[in-house]
Amino acid sequence: MKKDELIASQINKLEEKFKNSGQDLSSYLDGLLYQRYLTYWDYIHLDTLLSIQVPRTHFPDEEIFIMYHQITELYFKLILHEQKQIVDDKSQNLDFFIDRATRINNYFRALISSFSIMIKGMEREQFLRYRMALLPASGFQSAQYRMIELYATSMENLVHHTERDDFSEENSIEELYEHIYWKKGATDLKTGEKTLTLKQFEYRYTPRLIRIAKQVKGNTVYHKYLQLPEKYQKNEELCKAMKEMDLNANVNWPLMHMGSAYRYLAKDKGAVDATGGTNWKDYLPPSFQKIIFFPTLHSEKELQEWGKQWVDHIFNPEANKM
Repeated sequence: MKKDELIASQINKLEEKFKNSGQDLSSYLDGLLYQRYLTYWDYIHLDTLLSIQVPRTHFPDEEIFIMYHQITELYFKLILHEQKQIVDDKSQNLDFFIDRATRINNYFRALISSFSIMIKGMEREQFLRYRMALLPASGFQSAQYRMIELYATSMENLVHHTERDDFSEENSIEELYEHIYWKKGATDLKTGEKTLTLKQFEYRYTPRLIRIAKQVKGNTVYHKYLQLPEKYQKNEELCKAMKEMDLNANVNWPLMHMGSAYRYLAKDKGAVDATGGTNWKDYLPPSFQKIIFFPTLHSEKELQEWGKQWVDHIFNPEANKM
């Protein structure tokens, strides 16, 4: 196709695109003439991005703490972006599913490998001081991570393991939500009283989380896998990617938190409380929670030993080296 013919063809396509917008193509071309050239800093809002680190204290390492958590939330958004594509896809295309699952694992790997910034990248003495200015805020309050869990699997798989056998998909979303595992992580085990951290979180996000849970009921990433043709469900590459996603989210990522918690909060006589008052020693270990997104993909032995690695990670000095 000659250059003039190519231009004419592109103009025709543009006219077709804009004819239903209430404006003609000429108006859009005028706007293009007046538009400024795009710059990198404007496109990614760089100045805004670099201005949203606002420490509460004078300790230099607090800025590291803020930025790392902001980076983490951006990775969570990327994971959600891929999960939504899987959930919304109606093609049952195997390559599409594998590609999105692989992307999610890439994001998790980046998060997991970067956690040494939290474990080794700050002075413990600074952390133990500036953390007191953050009360009652806590990483527990990351709503995006709760959304990742809701998009990943049936909600009954997120019920606390001590009550899981009492619930199924037949229960309402509201019932399941009341018994979701992470609530026990911010509840006083002796009195049953919710911490302020949990109260704040529920007030802000409960309606949104329940709405999402209802939207994806029967249509989570796990459900999309189970709806695939049987030959696709047995695909080795897909099974490997799904199992890795499960381990990354529910074992490897929590293990990194355990390493950080022991680095900063553990001490010879007991342990320092987390900023939100969460009982982190009972909440963080994956072997205690046994949250498994895709249970039918794992062997009986894998299910029984789920999260067992955390014992070596915490108590074996060699395993603790990073």
